[in-house]
Amino acid sequence: MHKLLNTAIDDAGDLLARVRLLAPNLEQLANALMTCWQKRGKVLTCGNGGSCADAIHLAEELSVRFAKDRRGLAAIALADGSAMTCAANDYGWERVFSRQVEALGNPGDVLIGFSTSGNSANVIAALAAGKKIGMVTCVFLGKDGGKLKGVCDIELHVPHKLTHRVQEAHLLLYHTLCEWVDERVD
Repeated sequence: MHKLLNTAIDDAGDLLARVRLLAPNLEQLANALMTCWQKRGKVLTCGNGGSCADAIHLAEELSVRFAKDRRGLAAIALADGSAMTCAANDYGWERVFSRQVEALGNPGDVLIGFSTSGNSANVIAALAAGKKIGMVTCVFLGKDGGKLKGVCDIELHVPHKLTHRVQEAHLLLYHTLCEWVDERVD
């Protein structure tokens, strides 16, 4: 256990040093969020599996609370079980998020996708739908970036081969984002 933990800590430390390079991209996302909310827009988030959990986590910390009491900010995770299973049944799994983006997204809103592989067909379809509407698109990526590399307006790419390390870095990034938001919103 000691060896495994030390290896994990060393690996995470090396990765986090590289994550520092994403500061300009994270600032770009932060500014896009503030612009969106100033215009009474909303943020939509999506992902699969652990990335779905990250999408839900980010949305609730923006809409309800992160570290301080401040006004709630419009953020919705596209993770409603009945909407997802209806879309999957009627349109196929690939459209479980894009159908909701078509219904809820407006020009100037922000759509944030999470895909550690960059190859999640339903996240790809959602981001394409968001672009078509005129939403600001952002993706949290891992590994080599997959099919989503270079597709969105804002990209937070954590280049690591292990999904769990990528998710750990994503968590740090969006928690930092929430901290930044908390400092600027009453």
